[in-house]
Amino acid sequence: MSPHLEVVANESVATITVAALSKRFPNGTLAVDDISFTVPQGQVVGLLGLSGSGKSTLMRLINGLHTPTSGTVNVLGVDVGQAKPADLRDLRRQLGFIFQQFGLVGRATCLENVLIGSLGRLKGPRIGIRTYPKALRVMALERLDRVGLGAQAFQRAETLSGGQMQRVAIARSLMQEPKVLLADEPVASLDPESSNQVLDLISTIAREDGMTVLCSLHQVELAIGRTDRLIGLRDGKIVLDQMTAGINPNVVMDLYRRHGTSDEVREASYA
Repeated sequence: MSPHLEVVANESVATITVAALSKRFPNGTLAVDDISFTVPQGQVVGLLGLSGSGKSTLMRLINGLHTPTSGTVNVLGVDVGQAKPADLRDLRRQLGFIFQQFGLVGRATCLENVLIGSLGRLKGPRIGIRTYPKALRVMALERLDRVGLGAQAFQRAETLSGGQMQRVAIARSLMQEPKVLLADEPVASLDPESSNQVLDLISTIAREDGMTVLCSLHQVELAIGRTDRLIGLRDGKIVLDQMTAGINPNVVMDLYRRHGTSDEVREASYA
């Protein structure tokens, strides 16, 4: 975390509240098992755990792609599991989502890909840059400048490096002017240098905009250096929930190198 950036989390305002949340799929898999936590406005949270620990399912419960089996998810004052379709659409306009595989249209330009992020506020399909209002085109160029890719605005996305593609994806999310950013393994397919750049960018934007971020990661060192708080999952349960400042990296690595009980890991985190 850069020493020049101040954490702007507002502890009095809860952006995400998860209460006794569980998700069991039809095949019997209990992916999320009775978890509870609250994320205040402006906090950057790293979500850690082995593959299959429940991180992606939790993300999809938060943005309404999955419905809870029991418990509740409240985001920006909306009970996601009980929200009507129209209310859920309104909520998603305030949620940015960054995927591991970028989700770009390869043959489209960077500018066109970023403009796609504004479709939630428009009526009808759009084909080509000129079909978007001028104000949105200007906004998209500004977003590309912000992620350091203004010069690549008219370059096809498929010609970019992986790190550049993910920065375009971030710019696309920023078109929504989100209050919450969900990033599901955003650097899993990137080299170490690009991973650093992408996470630095997410962290910087979050702090400049006061945006709440929940970012799932495997890279412990990256998570410790760029988040305010770490939540660790194992077998769908929370086994670690601690502020990043002063945390022992070995405690966090326990999520990946041993299979102690939830109580053992939780006790170790405060040792």
